Amino acid sequence: MDSFHKLKIWALLVFLAIFQLGHGFYLPGSYPHKYAVGDYLNVKVNSLTSIDTEMPFSYYSLPFCQPKEGIKDSAENLGELLMGDRIENSPYRFKMYTNETEVFLCQTKPLSGEEFKLLKKRIDEMYQVNVILDNLPAIRYTKKDGFMMRWTGYPVGVKVQNGYYIFNHLKFTVLVHKYEETNVARVMGTGDAAEVIPTVGSAGSDAPGYMVVGFEVVPCSFQHNADSVKKLNMYDKYPARINCDPGTVAMAIKENEPLTFSYEVSFVERDIKWPSRWDAYLKMEGAKVHWFSILNSLMVITFLAGIVLVIFLRTVRRDLTRYEELDKEAQAQMNEELSGWKLVVGDVFRAPTNPALLCVMVGDGVQILGMALVTILFAALGFMSPASRGTLVTGMLFFYMILGIAAGYVAVRLWRTIFCGNHKGWVGVSWKVACFFPGIAFVILTTLNFLLWGSHSTGAIPFSLFVVLILLWFCISVPLTLVGGYFGAKAPHIEYPVRTNQIPREIPPQKYPSWLLVLGAGTLPFGTLFIELFFIMSSLWMGRVYYVFGFLLIVLLLLVVVCAEVSLVLTYMHLCVEDWRWWWKSFFASGSVAIYIFLYSVNYLIFDLKSLSGPVSATLYLGYSLFMVLAIMLATGTVGFLSSFWFVHYLFSSVKLD
Repeated sequence: MDSFHKLKIWALLVFLAIFQLGHGFYLPGSYPHKYAVGDYLNVKVNSLTSIDTEMPFSYYSLPFCQPKEGIKDSAENLGELLMGDRIENSPYRFKMYTNETEVFLCQTKPLSGEEFKLLKKRIDEMYQVNVILDNLPAIRYTKKDGFMMRWTGYPVGVKVQNGYYIFNHLKFTVLVHKYEETNVARVMGTGDAAEVIPTVGSAGSDAPGYMVVGFEVVPCSFQHNADSVKKLNMYDKYPARINCDPGTVAMAIKENEPLTFSYEVSFVERDIKWPSRWDAYLKMEGAKVHWFSILNSLMVITFLAGIVLVIFLRTVRRDLTRYEELDKEAQAQMNEELSGWKLVVGDVFRAPTNPALLCVMVGDGVQILGMALVTILFAALGFMSPASRGTLVTGMLFFYMILGIAAGYVAVRLWRTIFCGNHKGWVGVSWKVACFFPGIAFVILTTLNFLLWGSHSTGAIPFSLFVVLILLWFCISVPLTLVGGYFGAKAPHIEYPVRTNQIPREIPPQKYPSWLLVLGAGTLPFGTLFIELFFIMSSLWMGRVYYVFGFLLIVLLLLVVVCAEVSLVLTYMHLCVEDWRWWWKSFFASGSVAIYIFLYSVNYLIFDLKSLSGPVSATLYLGYSLFMVLAIMLATGTVGFLSSFWFVHYLFSSVKLD
């Protein structure tokens, strides 16, 4: 009972630690915000991003206009900080359903030499400005070859011939949906929604209100008159008409000359319901490609399942039936004529080399696989929408820490099984499980963080967040893993069905290196996920929104099945050639898929991320890829090992040798 109470206390601490940090944005399905006509709408800005460098920078690192009240950070959760988001207030300010044109924002100080160089550098590196209204990122539409292209954010500027031009006038379009009391039930899908939707403004709930359902921006480069702006204050009307033409540029960046910024905003009523307002962002083309990927995986699974059935039904069952039908004398004679897997009966459960490392890797693999399955399931159900920034990463951390119990339990129970019930050393195994993968991740991320710190990127994890992560690791994850290890030490170990000989049997020379077969086995699991991998990589590195978590969940489940089948078949093949060292080979038979994923990552860097510039960007990409690949190797290797262990135990539990 004491252990159970401790478990509840730690679980409560996890909730407090993570969700105290995660109150920045609503979850899908929570309340829309109703604005009365004339209510102020405050636009926020996120970090500047680029697919050219993959390093985010603060919006105010460039000489942009600053708000009158000063720069303030918005509430950020753990996931946002880890992803490099830095959401701040901006000087852009609208009034609900009040169209405004030629709004003067500010004129900066004359550009210094450093600011001039930095602006040119950011334009060359294709940095995008990300603005947010009511939690909706601004969308920019462009036409190319007859197709309408959709982007989030807008470029800092553009280079034309040898000149650099900045987009200093923004044309905003806010799409709104009229909120009516009689229409509440249909909008919200509930009869009592009128009582819970908050209202804003002094007019009261009887006044007509509007909900923001879309946010679009058109950036322009406009040359303001220097004399006209001298007497203007922020939000004054510019005296001349500003013609926003995105096809022409006029505001050149010059050293020792100021920049002038302005904007206009128009409100358009649309019949877009509030729950559907994220549809424009989450449209992902290529549903047929996803289905093709799944069908491709099903074909691989069917092929491997056929092989497994042949092994079980024809080979194993036939051999066992023949063996059980013989009398004792014939069995004794047959013992001398045994061949294949039956010859290694006295060695098949001999402890592997580095048993502690195997237990630790399997424990961490269970933790990572469990985290992936639960997180993707919740995301597929809509609980981790991009509408709630950072919740996906926060959720991953939360589930990873909670599943430390499963990691400790599996690792310690496997440790006791290998050593025939001896629980000595279970605390050390639990500690290693709690520190092995997080320790490697900590080293990789710290190294990459120094690169980001050196570049003054917002992608760098702040020192305070480092302290929070270390506290979460040692105050929550480690204790939970030790609790799991305690239960694993108390649980009965798995009894081996056959005795192990004192002297190990000599393994006959093989016709081909067994490790070559192990490495080649990873191609089949890779074949089930490489199509989906392209979409994931595009989402991570090309700035696209990934939201087909339903497809991803199916692909993950298919990957687990393929890994189990591949490892099982390969283990049987090794036993048939009298190679009883199956423990590590079963782990790497499916875990070797990570090698092919890393090679694919390198291929993606060379051929798809051609614009990625500089050694720092490439190092960041390869570092994060290595971290991802290590996690995949542990998860897939664990699936292969556990399925092979079950198969070997089942196979030899049917053998009755004297």
